[in-house]
Formats: sequence, C-alpha cells, structure tokens
Amino acid sequence: MEFVDIAGLVRGASKGEGLGNQFLSHIREVEAIIHIVRCFDDENVVHVENKIDPASDIEIVETELILKDLDTIESRLDKSLKNIKAGDKKSLIEREVLIGLKEHLSASRLAKYYTDTLSFDRKLIIRELQLLTDKPVLYIANVDEANVGGNEYTKAVGEIAAKENAKFLILSVKIESEIAALETIEERKEFLNDLGLHESGLTRLIHESYILLNLMTFLTAGDKEVHSWTIDKGLKAPQAAGKIHTDFEKGFIRAEVIKYKDLIELGSEQAVREKGLLRIEGKDYIMEDGDIVFFRFNI
Repeated sequence: MEFVDIAGLVRGASKGEGLGNQFLSHIREVEAIIHIVRCFDDENVVHVENKIDPASDIEIVETELILKDLDTIESRLDKSLKNIKAGDKKSLIEREVLIGLKEHLSASRLAKYYTDTLSFDRKLIIRELQLLTDKPVLYIANVDEANVGGNEYTKAVGEIAAKENAKFLILSVKIESEIAALETIEERKEFLNDLGLHESGLTRLIHESYILLNLMTFLTAGDKEVHSWTIDKGLKAPQAAGKIHTDFEKGFIRAEVIKYKDLIELGSEQAVREKGLLRIEGKDYIMEDGDIVFFRFNI
C-alpha cells in the first residue's frame, strides 16, 4: 500500500488558487482519500484560516473538490446533449444520471454516496468521469499527546464521518513522528505502553486503509523468505496465484492452505499437518485473510 502526501488545499483551489489544479490532478490518481484534520490547539503552529475549526476545514476542502466535479459534470452534460441531438439514445440515460448527480453534489454531498445507490451500469457512467469525490474517504483527527482519546474537535469530525458513512480515526501525528525516530521495536513498544496505546497510529491507519479499499493479505513461505501478497477480498485461489505469477493462474491445479492462527498455535507446518489442519482447495476456493498457501500448478 502506498500513501501519497498531497499538499493542503485552500479556498479557491478549484479555480487555481494555491496549488490549485496541480493538487486536484494528484487526487484523481488515488484510489481513496485520507483527510487529515487538525484537532489540536498550538499557537506555534499557524492555521491558514487563523482558527481551529475542523468542520470548517473539512467543508473548505470538500467544497473545492465538489466544485471541480461540478465543472466536470457540466462539460459532460454539454457533450451528452449534443449526442442526444445526434440520435444517441444511450446519452439519454447518461444525462439522467448526470443531472441526478449534479443535484446531489449541489447539496454539498460527495459523489460517492450517490454512486453507491446506482445500478452497476449507471455506476460505470460516473466511473468514466474520474470524479474527485467518487472515492472512499477516511477522516483522521490529528490530536496532541494529551488528547489521544479524543476531544471536542474530534467529536465534530466523528459526526461528519457518521453523516457520510465514512471511516474515522483519531491519532497524533506528533506521536507518530516520535515513534519513527526510535531505533528498535522494543523502544517503540515501551513508548506506546507509557502512553497507554496498544499499537501505533500508523498500524491502525494501515488496518483501516485495508478495510477502506476492501483488501486482504495472504502469505507464501519458502526456505529463503516469507512473502505477503495484497489482494481484493473475495478473490478465488487461481486469481490470487496469478498475483504471484500469471503462469500460476493459467496452470492452477490446487492450493494447499494453512490458517495463520493454526500455525501460530501449533508452532510448525509439520504440527499443522499432523493435526489434519492443512486444507486442499480447488479453483472455487475464496481466499481468506492470513491464509498461508502453497500453490500447485502445471504449464
């Protein structure tokens, strides 16, 4: 998973203010948006709006994204109208979908929550537009060390996330930077324990991001290395094998599967085999998170 740090957005970005279109073009290339919202007071850290107001910060960013998407839709509506006049009946459906989406965006709602209600064919119409607000969102409330459990600012972010049916996470970027500066795992664990935390914010962020993008991991193990592979949830064994090499999918015979939990509890592959817990799965097996797999194939 790759996280791309995109510079902050200011009022008027949709019209070219600040980094403007450069910033917006970067968003088109990502699969999801992680929106980090300031939820702490510190007079030494300047805020572009000269006030700490998470709801307003979110509104500014999302308004700019929505305005840019409305521009995209207007252009597409003009094109569809020309196609309709030329006798293209498919453009009638497209125009109907776009008008509905335009009304939705005009009510300050992200496109994703309109797209999710559509049939597959109508979703494809919107997907072609590559809208900025047609992406899953994770809101992160960035707090100081004293408020890792939340504060009044984080409540405001949580309420917005709930309204949009989006994911929400509280973490401290400052704490994360301090953890990153520690050299050993033991030092990091001790630091987290002192703060009453079980795992770092980065670890929680990765977990939430996998859920956001509907991803999971399976493992392969050999004498030289153990390798993890990220795939979409719901993928069948041959397609998962294809993530390693296309020949694995083409010549797939079977998958020999060990559950991660069983291996940890019993301590070795041999012990898992002796307990009869190694499973032989065929082409219809749907992969599960944490599967340890040996693929048999023949080309």
